[in-house]
Amino acid sequence: MFLSQYTREFKYNLKLATPVILGMLGHTVVALVDNIMVGQLGTAELAAVSLGNSFMFIAMSLGIGFSTAITPLVAEADGENNFKQGKSSFKHGLFLCTVLGAFLVAAIFLAKPVMYHMGQPEEVVALAMPYLNLVAISLFPLIVFQAFKQFSDGLSLTRYPMYATIAANVVNVVLNYMFIFGKFSAPELGIVGAAIGTLASRVIMVIYLWFLLYKDTKARPFVVHIKLFKLSKKMLAKVANLGVPSALQMFFEVAIFTAAIWLSGILGKNPQAANQIALNLASMTFMVAMGFSVAAMIRVGNQKGLKRFDELRRIAFSIFLLSTILAAVFAIFLFVFYAALPKMYLDFDNLAEFADNTEVASIAGTLLLIAAVFQISDTIQVVALGALRGMQDVMIPTLITFIAYWLVGFPISYYLGLHTAYASSGIWIGLLAGLTVSGILLFMRFNYLSKKLRSSASTAEVLEQ
Repeated sequence: MFLSQYTREFKYNLKLATPVILGMLGHTVVALVDNIMVGQLGTAELAAVSLGNSFMFIAMSLGIGFSTAITPLVAEADGENNFKQGKSSFKHGLFLCTVLGAFLVAAIFLAKPVMYHMGQPEEVVALAMPYLNLVAISLFPLIVFQAFKQFSDGLSLTRYPMYATIAANVVNVVLNYMFIFGKFSAPELGIVGAAIGTLASRVIMVIYLWFLLYKDTKARPFVVHIKLFKLSKKMLAKVANLGVPSALQMFFEVAIFTAAIWLSGILGKNPQAANQIALNLASMTFMVAMGFSVAAMIRVGNQKGLKRFDELRRIAFSIFLLSTILAAVFAIFLFVFYAALPKMYLDFDNLAEFADNTEVASIAGTLLLIAAVFQISDTIQVVALGALRGMQDVMIPTLITFIAYWLVGFPISYYLGLHTAYASSGIWIGLLAGLTVSGILLFMRFNYLSKKLRSSASTAEVLEQ
């Protein structure tokens, strides 16, 4: 009976989260396809994609993190059935995401020369430069897409971003095959071909998602006649006050994984390639947790709008329970297949690369064992962040993520990775420590704040009587 109050929400939570998960996995599949195809070219090329994407990850974290401010605002307005407030939240969020997207593209181009001063292998930097040019441009349509996606999620229309991402993946696979390997009369461009596929697929995502929203009766009034430059300072401030801390939360987490890429590069191209493989595989399971984080944000935002704080806690804990069960399943999967999974990225028939590929697979397998251990803590921290964003609580969680990743996780990664025999494993032990501290503190924050809201609401009811 006690568990049933949570498990009866599983079906709806899955219904809401599954399209988000598939859409998130779609973004990761783009990287997976790039990595598998580029991995056939050699470990230096794979390391170059890793290095180039490390710059992208930082910029993407800021853009995607900022865009998450749109979802709780739209979800709260939807719960209140307030169309005017919902459209205003979306319009101001779209404007700010568009401006931020253009700024982040420019920032990446300005930051490119830093690659030469990071202690990375020279051949890797030479290959990464042209790849980054096109991938950087693709950031602009990606951030605009995120604004539409977060709005769609806020209306609980989570399937449309999934459809758009699937369409983009089909385009990406076809163009990758054509331009990486020179098929169907296309030029053979190597890793630059992978960048072409990524850019084209992200442009298509935006166009197709807008079309799907336009065709939906509920969403259409929001996405037509958007007076993008008729803005309210108050609403801009409201979105920014949620968006900036949310962006920093994601930045602090993504930045420590990016630091892991750079630290791995200092160890050499093989550790860096192995880090890229393990990171890509770990990202696949993380996207499932992200889906439940979005579900928590939507449902908590709805209940906040309705001022039903007992339901808010019950629904949030049902999402914690379901996502943790799945995280345990993923942990077992990684423990069982840690040695086999890295091999699908590498060409062991290439005798010239056989020694390097064997070393990369071995290192990546060890890193996956550590990833298996942090599945549960990673899931708890991201779902807690989603629930807290749904409650529009962002300042304290931002401080928590900074402490967990940069005062706890990074020093451990740096010391164990570069100053002990743990090497690559030491870097990921630091990630494990940061995620664990973050998970514990964020869950405690949600539990405290949701109890406080419930208590305040009960007190207000008593006073009214």
